[in-house]
Amino acid sequence: MNHPITALVIMGVAGCGKTCVSEALCQLSGATAIEGDTFHPAANIEKMSAGIPLNDQDRAGWLDSLCDELRRVDAMGERPVLTCSALKHSYREVLRSALPGLGFVFLELTPEVAAERVSHRPGHFMPSTLIDSQFATLESPVGEPLTLALDASTFSVEQLASQAHIWWQAHGLKRAV
Repeated sequence: MNHPITALVIMGVAGCGKTCVSEALCQLSGATAIEGDTFHPAANIEKMSAGIPLNDQDRAGWLDSLCDELRRVDAMGERPVLTCSALKHSYREVLRSALPGLGFVFLELTPEVAAERVSHRPGHFMPSTLIDSQFATLESPVGEPLTLALDASTFSVEQLASQAHIWWQAHGLKRAV
């Protein structure tokens, strides 16, 4: 391991529980949550709301904004926990360029479970019709450095957050001062 993990990205397809796990993990660790969806430009939200998947070009500016926010929170002496789908290896590499020691917690689940969960999220811009495109885009991070994969179909939010917290502690988590 080149760097201790100082920040995390909670990643996976829509419906895997990124936001809930991030919130629970931040409660356990004293870290600062960054909700990646709030950084999408209006054009991206309109596109997804219309059932049109985002492409690499759509995501480029969004990823740059997330990098800026990771650096900003880190510079304040806080430990950021970012929620971001981070579906492709190239997207994760962009995020890794923001901070040395950026770890990833990959919340895995099946397309069926993801579609079921997304269909029950009132008021969210991501329709369940985009689940298939997310799985088609997903390049598994399993085997990448500083990456933990967890089964989001089997474990509760609290269990996932606890497992992520234990892993983070073992790999360098220091409580923000």
